[in-house]
Amino acid sequence: MSQRLGTLIITCLIALPSFSQTGSSLETLQQQISATLHQEKGNFAVAFKDLSTGKEVLIDEHELFHAASTMKTPVLIEVYKQLAKGKFRMSDEIELKNEFRSIADTSTFSLSPADDSEFELYKHIGEKRRVDSLVYLMITVSSNFATNLLIDLVGAKNVTQTMRDLGAKDIQVLRGVEDGKAYQKGMNNLVTAYDLMLIFEQLAKGKAVSPRASQAMIQILLDQQFREIIPAGVPANVRVAHKTGFFKGVHHDSGIVFLPDGRKYVLVILSKNIEDEDHAVHAMASVSTSIYKYMNP
Repeated sequence: MSQRLGTLIITCLIALPSFSQTGSSLETLQQQISATLHQEKGNFAVAFKDLSTGKEVLIDEHELFHAASTMKTPVLIEVYKQLAKGKFRMSDEIELKNEFRSIADTSTFSLSPADDSEFELYKHIGEKRRVDSLVYLMITVSSNFATNLLIDLVGAKNVTQTMRDLGAKDIQVLRGVEDGKAYQKGMNNLVTAYDLMLIFEQLAKGKAVSPRASQAMIQILLDQQFREIIPAGVPANVRVAHKTGFFKGVHHDSGIVFLPDGRKYVLVILSKNIEDEDHAVHAMASVSTSIYKYMNP
């Protein structure tokens, strides 16, 4: 599931009135977000939480969406959970073998670099790469190849169970990516905006595995290379630890926004059935801007 998008110059497509937390409310913010997204053809969900106050804006937060590459954050958490249990070390090496089993019928399939957002690993089939290198590629450039190798290492069922342990009731990780037979049978990875908000909150509070592991995962998420949605809506000095997801008609972003004054908030924006993808991405970035302005009146 490639996440390649052309460089987008984010402009303000919708004139949003400026407002302050003293002169408006969460209801006003929610109305603005809804108005922005209502102009787009497609389905959207938003989950925002100010981690300092606990205040939230939730829009269709429990609606299920195809996870696309947002499922790589749950995989990341499971890797660190098993690492903490001593099941492997980050320095352990995995053979680059482009052969995976479909969960539909156990037949084998291979990934194509044409459908991936990372290409170098495919040039080194038969060689080995460290677990930490694969983890970094899975998140920062959304490598499908690295993801499937890591899912084979930790097990999709274990990923889903860890999500349940964290309180995420609807995130479902059944398989790796590009399992075409499973996709045709509707056997897909699923997320909700609410559950992604919940696991990123756990990361931000140091409760995903451990404080040390949470911080290590955040450092990787901060290096995310796809920045068209949440980061595009905030100033350049605002750090965002996030994971995106993309395929035709679907664009997602989810993560933690770190404000310069030390405050943090979690934001998740999901979409499906969108027709004008570039326009929808602009609108989603505008939602990010609205929330940033609410937090910084």
